Amino acid sequence: MNFINYGRQVIEQDDIDIVLETLKSDYLTTGPKVNIFESELSKYCGAKYVVTVSNGTAALHLSSLILLNKNDKVLTTTNSFLATSNSILYVGAKPIFVDIEKDGNIDLDLCEEELKKDQTIKAIYAVSFSGNMLNQKKLKYLKDTYSIVILEDCAHSLGAKEGEIKAGSCANSDISVFSFHPVKSITTGEGGAITTNSKSIYEKLISLRNHGIYKDSNMEPWAYEMNDLGFNYRLSDIHCALGISQLKKLDKLINSRQEIAKLYDKVFENTIINPLYKFNGRSSYHLYVVRVDFSSIQITKAELFNKLKVLNIGIQLHYMPINKQPYYRNLGYGNEILPQMDKYYEECFSIPIYPSLKDEEQMYVINSLLEVLNEE
Repeated sequence: MNFINYGRQVIEQDDIDIVLETLKSDYLTTGPKVNIFESELSKYCGAKYVVTVSNGTAALHLSSLILLNKNDKVLTTTNSFLATSNSILYVGAKPIFVDIEKDGNIDLDLCEEELKKDQTIKAIYAVSFSGNMLNQKKLKYLKDTYSIVILEDCAHSLGAKEGEIKAGSCANSDISVFSFHPVKSITTGEGGAITTNSKSIYEKLISLRNHGIYKDSNMEPWAYEMNDLGFNYRLSDIHCALGISQLKKLDKLINSRQEIAKLYDKVFENTIINPLYKFNGRSSYHLYVVRVDFSSIQITKAELFNKLKVLNIGIQLHYMPINKQPYYRNLGYGNEILPQMDKYYEECFSIPIYPSLKDEEQMYVINSLLEVLNEE
């Protein structure tokens, strides 16, 4: 059995063909494929504006430059990749870490408690963890009631939906961000995107991703102005060509992930393995996370990881609590009372899920996992 990682891209011939076509074209960096990809992504998500950028971290950075000011307080989660809260630090703002719910998402009720206690809090940076969307009704209530700005980190959730609301629509947020890293729902190799329904935010993003440069038709043909300190965060036509092709098959890819999730749910019923949340038909299942009470069995989590690696199965931990990282400890974090996150960290791990995971590979993962966990 070849090594089975927790996640993997799906690249097919049509993806290869459009990239080759672009390589033979006149445009390799910023060209027509960028506009096409942004337009198609806008239609898919239901957001008015889309700005593609070089990666998900760049998307977070530019968003923070627009939404936040120095010393702003931002409610966010410790259950994410470092980039989410790092982007708050990039602009001199202050993350305030809030505990999670049992499904791994930030606890929006606890966010409200913090907002009631401190009316100077500026924003919520909330992650749709593993592909499971945030409670949109609660998000709307918080935004309307407390006049805060909201960023939805949808790096896991492209293709997810809650009712008629799709991830990235910004129905109840100011900005949403995506990542197109190879393990995500679709890939552009490296890449990211920002969605918004605000024209002013959109225009600012366009400038900031290109060195802060502004041009208009009233200027001399050669002229441009740098009005802000921006960055080179552009995404190339080559990357966007792959994105165009991948986006066409997104629904099919999500369906494949959901079918695997349903199988996992079924076979783990009445075992010591507990899915993070039951299948709900809404999640895009970027990750399939399970929980195991290691205190009740003979094997440790580290031993499980090592034994499965020997069996050519790669599981992963999403995530180590951000507030416990050395850099954050040096800033004074690490002693927050977050019981749900602490318990989650002790129990959780992610098992392989991706569209090209074959039936026999799925069963190999299931059987190997159960055998190792049940060893005496």
